[in-house]
Amino acid sequence: MAIIEKRNSVDFAFSLITALASGVVVLLILGILIVLVRESWLAISHFGVVKFIKSTDWDPVKENFGAATTIFGTFVSTVLALFIAIPVAIGIAIFVTEISPNFMKEPIGIAIELLAAIPSIIYGMWGLFTLAPIMSKYIEPALKASIGAVPVVGILFQGTPMGIDMLTASVILSIMIIPFTASISRDSFNLTPAVVKESAYAIGATKWEVVKNVVLPYSKLGIYGGITLSLGRALGETMAVAFVLGNNHQITTSLFNAAATITVTLANEFTEADKDLYLSSLFYLALILFIMSFIALALAKFFLLKAERKTSR
Repeated sequence: MAIIEKRNSVDFAFSLITALASGVVVLLILGILIVLVRESWLAISHFGVVKFIKSTDWDPVKENFGAATTIFGTFVSTVLALFIAIPVAIGIAIFVTEISPNFMKEPIGIAIELLAAIPSIIYGMWGLFTLAPIMSKYIEPALKASIGAVPVVGILFQGTPMGIDMLTASVILSIMIIPFTASISRDSFNLTPAVVKESAYAIGATKWEVVKNVVLPYSKLGIYGGITLSLGRALGETMAVAFVLGNNHQITTSLFNAAATITVTLANEFTEADKDLYLSSLFYLALILFIMSFIALALAKFFLLKAERKTSR
């Protein structure tokens, strides 16, 4: 009886500790939300919600503030970075798991993990001093000369290639998020049962057919999870983007123009906010970014659960 009571008390203590640990996460999120709402309340009451989100004004002198330009820059840079990174990351994962010789798998895996460990400021410095000149001298002029003449799509590649622009920032972001999708996709591919792949090869399937019809469908939930992590990293990245994006509070159609994101605006202007409304507007931007991240990750989790249910059926 004493042993049972002791076991029950240990189980109760263990359950209590884990519950408290889980509750801390919720309390931290609620605490961050409360602070952001409290600090941005002056701007919320002054500009409202719809007006602040729709306005393209950002004039600290006249104290006219709007979030449209920074929301636009955040959205475009994130989507473009994912568009570049996802095919590359999945390609890396496929090569490492299905094509690469055994002696190359470990070094490539370590290199991918090292990319994730590099501080963002290093990416920013490399982007400013190395990638930006390459983009302005070679890549962007080539894109302008080739794709710039194509109707509709060519609008994205107009203007003077400077290297400090939306395209360069998106390339930097894509390099930073590749390790997350690649690592998780690689681990998901390795979980595909060998007997299933061997059965496909036995009936005459090629390597491409095995990857397309066996590995990718079996691992799609892991791929979605990696993309979700990459999305969160891309939305919140600051220093690497600040080096190569500029700080242009305008909505432009060309990827060769400087732009502004919420994180870059906060990093560049927070110490310069000398008026209450200015500071409150920056907190308002942070609140919007918090909500954007929550919505994006919630949607990603919803689709992930939906795909998981479909797979389980």
